[in-house]
Amino acid sequence: MAMQRTFGFVGGPAILAGPELKVGDKAPGFEVQANDLSPVTLASSQGKVRVLSVVPSLDTSVCDTQTRRFNEEAASIGEHIVILTISADLPFAQKRWCGAAGVDRVQTVSDHLHMSFGKAYGTYLPDFRLESRAVFVVDSSDTVVYVQYVPEAGQQPDYASAIAAAKAAK
Repeated sequence: MAMQRTFGFVGGPAILAGPELKVGDKAPGFEVQANDLSPVTLASSQGKVRVLSVVPSLDTSVCDTQTRRFNEEAASIGEHIVILTISADLPFAQKRWCGAAGVDRVQTVSDHLHMSFGKAYGTYLPDFRLESRAVFVVDSSDTVVYVQYVPEAGQQPDYASAIAAAKAAK
């Protein structure tokens, strides 16, 4: 019997729904919304390396830091790499946050409508209708080449390892 996966959130463990992806897995498809409500899918960035930075909410300090850090890293990683920050925040809130934070190199996208990303990548917190914190790197052939499921909401991801994996991916 598979062990139930959890994420340290709001004073205790929260149940994660969806599979636990591993390096070498084919990246699952998903559909999220851009800040203008247009659909964004894995295929939208086909042929590029994707860094998928997943956060519970941009309106929290750790998520804010994570998104700003990947925005800074985006300046020096090359045009062949796309960074998406995925949360269940509404697209309007994401757009407002990006403007206030000066974030312009990563694309924030919302999984609020169907939670399709969270359910496909194993980051969905059904009791809260939010995402857990995680980072995935998907290469240009849609293979997962890096995975970090961060165990606690207040913990930062390993930025250096994620960026190194993205730079090494083809």
